Amino acid sequence: MLTEFGKILIFLILGIVFVIITLFIYKLIRPNRPTFEKQKVYECGENPEGSPWVKFNIRFYVVALIFLIFDVEVVLLFPWALTYKEFGVYGFLVGIIFLLVLGLGMAYEWRKGDLEWARPTPKAPKLDDILKRDA
Repeated sequence: MLTEFGKILIFLILGIVFVIITLFIYKLIRPNRPTFEKQKVYECGENPEGSPWVKFNIRFYVVALIFLIFDVEVVLLFPWALTYKEFGVYGFLVGIIFLLVLGLGMAYEWRKGDLEWARPTPKAPKLDDILKRDA
């Protein structure tokens, strides 16, 4: 007699075996005709320019993570908006507290400057410019 964990183990093993067998059959029957065009890097239908090993600005990842965090939190507001009346004042206050925390997080990110795509680079004054201005 199998336990529940045994059934899960058998299910996982069968899933892995199915994937391996499918990939093996696919490798046997697929056509293999590489060409120069097929081997090129694809960039949305445009011819690639430069090296594919370009370093991205870390700001892209920061903005993407902030978007995901706030997007998931906003998605949690829909069930609350549909059911808060069932919980009365308690449900309403919990939602308001959630919105306040969300607003504080957004204000923090805005104040920190992480919501701006490109920060302006500060220009340090040069001694020559100061002397020319004062003369």
